[in-house]
Amino acid sequence: MEQLKPYQNISEAINHLDNGGHFFNLFTKAEDGEINVSELAKVGGIFNERQRLILFLEFSISKLSKKDQVEIISKLDDRLRSAFLKHKAQELMPAEAEKLGLLGANAMITGVARLKESKSEFQGLILVPISTGKAVTFVPIPIRDQYDIYEIRDDQQSEAFLIAHYRGKSTLPTEKIKVAGVFKQVEVTVDGIKRNQKFLELNYYAQLG
Repeated sequence: MEQLKPYQNISEAINHLDNGGHFFNLFTKAEDGEINVSELAKVGGIFNERQRLILFLEFSISKLSKKDQVEIISKLDDRLRSAFLKHKAQELMPAEAEKLGLLGANAMITGVARLKESKSEFQGLILVPISTGKAVTFVPIPIRDQYDIYEIRDDQQSEAFLIAHYRGKSTLPTEKIKVAGVFKQVEVTVDGIKRNQKFLELNYYAQLG
């Protein structure tokens, strides 16, 4: 999980995004009016993760007007525009996320997060892939072995949604924030009945204050 500061204006965004890529990207030029994968990878510090690249892009321009966002998207080359259409994030309220969130999809949620510090507050199992030679098996482990768990809500009366980031990362601030990540699921037991519950695995957050 990484704290990001979204661009404040379109000039700043284009200046950073249309950057020419790394020195070994010989056929990519800065300020040529087109943004490609190598340029986005350079500013995002991400390689070979097309879905996360798109999440970084959307989150970085999320404070711009819709008109400015459309202008930036229009500058993406064909490959990057295709990835954008495939991985475009859902933007949901916390109370909508459980019902409307699509597993494996990018998403952005705004609200106030509260850390679930006690194990009694939330328990559940996630499936972790383990490679055994040529085969991959999935082993259930407690979600708290890998993640710090929060609930996020847009106000005190609204329904909360689970969000999580890998343990050892910095703690989320207790103020209004926007978070971005990928929908996953955890198996929980309620009144002796097992069921799957969604959560957002966080990649980025931004303070809105």
